[in-house]
Amino acid sequence: MELFTTTWAALRRAVHELPEHAFSLPSGCRGWLVRDLVGHLVIDAQDVLITLATPAETAPTADALSCWTPTPTPPDGTDPHDALTVRLAAAYEDPGLLRNHLEDLGGAAERAALLADPDLPVTTQGMSLTVRDFLHAYVLEWTLHHLDLIACLDPEDAPAPPPVEGLAEARDMVERRLRLRLPTGWSDAEALRLATGRSPLTDAQRAELEELGPRGGMLPLSFG
Repeated sequence: MELFTTTWAALRRAVHELPEHAFSLPSGCRGWLVRDLVGHLVIDAQDVLITLATPAETAPTADALSCWTPTPTPPDGTDPHDALTVRLAAAYEDPGLLRNHLEDLGGAAERAALLADPDLPVTTQGMSLTVRDFLHAYVLEWTLHHLDLIACLDPEDAPAPPPVEGLAEARDMVERRLRLRLPTGWSDAEALRLATGRSPLTDAQRAELEELGPRGGMLPLSFG
């Protein structure tokens, strides 16, 4: 629960610190500009609010790890939902409006999370899981998208990277979901970018993964 608020607050702060011209630059999400990614975060904040207000009628069917379905095909921005996100983000025109809407919804989502019963089962995307697991799944979401937000920015313009505790936990979540440990020589940010296809693998890095066995050879896999 604490990491949810830590990573979410850091991501919103990073958006707040973006220079206006950064909104028109590419993000780490293929097919999306930074503006589109921030639009997606608005939708994520809505999802948190909706899910926390939707108690499940069944026992949990998923947890913070099993709710993720790694896939070999990364999104490219052409999926109908992804394309809608692009159109919605463009409709704001003024980056300040988009930034302010995220902060309004994002702040409400954080407050709702703090008030929620951690053991209450809630429903989202056809699954039921406890509030605790639902929010913990977002630690990975926030951390990956924080990396996406700053991926193509000049270091002088880029906001601070994700919190180190969020990076460490997100890496551990990816490794546990994949059931393998990524090379210890990779930093947490590097491991997350490479394992999820956000950065291309060099021949040497691919060889390191293949040494881990068949599961390593399957990487990268998209986590959304």
